[in-house]
Amino acid sequence: MSRTATSECLAPGHVSNRHVRVAGTWACLEPPRLRAWHRDVSRSATGAVVILHAIVSDFGSALEAVDAGATVVQLRLKDASTEERVAVGGAFGALDATFVVNDDVDAALALGADGVHLGQGDEGAERTLEAGLLLGISVANRREAAIAEYLGANYIGAGAIWATPSKEDAPAIGLDALREICMSVTVPVIAIGGIDASNAADCIRAGAAGVAVIRAAGDPALRAALDAAL
Repeated sequence: MSRTATSECLAPGHVSNRHVRVAGTWACLEPPRLRAWHRDVSRSATGAVVILHAIVSDFGSALEAVDAGATVVQLRLKDASTEERVAVGGAFGALDATFVVNDDVDAALALGADGVHLGQGDEGAERTLEAGLLLGISVANRREAAIAEYLGANYIGAGAIWATPSKEDAPAIGLDALREICMSVTVPVIAIGGIDASNAADCIRAGAAGVAVIRAAGDPALRAALDAAL
């Protein structure tokens, strides 16, 4: 049974070859963590939950982030080899969160991850989708967002919203640009860049389905701020 992560499963009443008939109804053939992702995305559209996407570089930080309310954990190891990413990410699949690997389809496949997140110009979108994995793509404006959705992205990472030391070469786009991006696509938009408990709610009010964080990943106050924004 292959993983499935396309937006088809988000459409109420939609039936595809990814579904089976169970007790008179249709059930989606997805692993639990991907079902959780689609559940959270569907609920975020109705104001019931906000996606908290934690970007981490080790298992200890990932565990702390999940304990603090993260629903998605992204393994990000800049300049590491596929082998190094696989070595670090071996235990991530046991976490109660959707597991995404940054910029490395081979590592995602080796780890049995749920998805891959790619930056602008990164290769691997087609392979990611062919493997049935979630595809996330970083964007900074409406044009890039439209292209990402056309390429099949299941979600979009928009930013940097505010200046951030984790990506000093990324100019801040601000809340107005975030709002424009959210209005221009139909897939979930995850705001990133300089976000913490003090400003996360502003991103949700601008239309984001969630936020992605690095420094604030283990802060329980961030989860509380997001829930309060609903």
